[in-house]
Amino acid sequence: MTAPASSDVIIVGGGIMGSSAAFFLRRRGLSVTLLESDLIGRQASGTNFGNVRRQGRPLYQLALANRAIAIWREAEALLDCDVEYRQFGHMRVCYRTRPELAATMEQYAADARQSDLDLEMLSGNMLRTRFPFLGEEVLAASYSPLCGHANPRLVSPAFARAAQRLGAMVHERCAVTETAKMGDDFVVAAADGRQFRAPVLLITAGAWGDRFAAAFGEPLPLTSRAPNMCVTEPLPYALRPSVGVVTPDTEESVYIRQVERGNLVMGGSFYNPSYPDRYRVDVRPENSLSLWRQIQRLIPAVGRVSVIRTWSGIEGYLPDSAPVMGPSMTTSGLYYAFGFAGAGFQLGPGVGDTMAELIATGRTDIDLAPYRADRFSAG
Repeated sequence: MTAPASSDVIIVGGGIMGSSAAFFLRRRGLSVTLLESDLIGRQASGTNFGNVRRQGRPLYQLALANRAIAIWREAEALLDCDVEYRQFGHMRVCYRTRPELAATMEQYAADARQSDLDLEMLSGNMLRTRFPFLGEEVLAASYSPLCGHANPRLVSPAFARAAQRLGAMVHERCAVTETAKMGDDFVVAAADGRQFRAPVLLITAGAWGDRFAAAFGEPLPLTSRAPNMCVTEPLPYALRPSVGVVTPDTEESVYIRQVERGNLVMGGSFYNPSYPDRYRVDVRPENSLSLWRQIQRLIPAVGRVSVIRTWSGIEGYLPDSAPVMGPSMTTSGLYYAFGFAGAGFQLGPGVGDTMAELIATGRTDIDLAPYRADRFSAG
């Protein structure tokens, strides 16, 4: 048997977290092996809505979101690739049936200013004048002009290619079957018989991350969900910001954006059944119809448009909707960044940079306490 290929860091999972971490680790001079069971960005990182939003996140997460937004703004130059990041704004709205949410949004805007996120509150005539496409049910909006959206199908591959240009080893269709620590190193075995060795192991495996954590004595209550997504025929380009509905009701929770080619991308409402063990999702027509009805409440004019494709992807969720991110509590040299609860796309480059900083230097300015792997342990 040939000796395991060695590097400074092995990363398991080639979504936006893993591919950006590989890139930033190489920029810090560490050798990297990135292992992806399918194709880079094939799972949630490539099938999500593409929101690059900071608002609506827990206040403690804004420092990480701010780190990420600075990278998004330099992404094209950094990656030598247009990932279609457009800083065209992001807006959250609430309906007249839930007026209490307007006050909640106002308070969030006031609190977020302490974390360098400036939000403009809009209602009444000002809202209708600025955004006349919104339906009559919309009561108020919170607008962030310095956020936007990007093409999720392009981003993770762009980070992986940029990491490769810097010398990272990227292995697609390389399903990991076993991870173990032997002495000072981790040994990672793939289904095709290949082995890899490194003193540092970073798990960025999304909805499959818990199985790796469990192997090191850290069982996590990770579950999966599969959001419903649709795209329409191309239309004249008119909708610059991405728009989402603030509501505690899953059925009402939808979002929409328009790409410059004219297609409307939309998602939300009810989740589809997901089967992570089989890498499968059942996209149910009734969920697409619910999404379509709710989008027409938000923007009535879309009711005259044709939907041309639906899809979904598998996302990992923990009970508090926060990820596991940072060092293992049981095993030195082991790190995690997964379980971002459908809200990790914007954070991705910031997560990759933060994890690279932590691994390379032993510290980071980002507070990782809310993301500890042991926060679900009894007591």
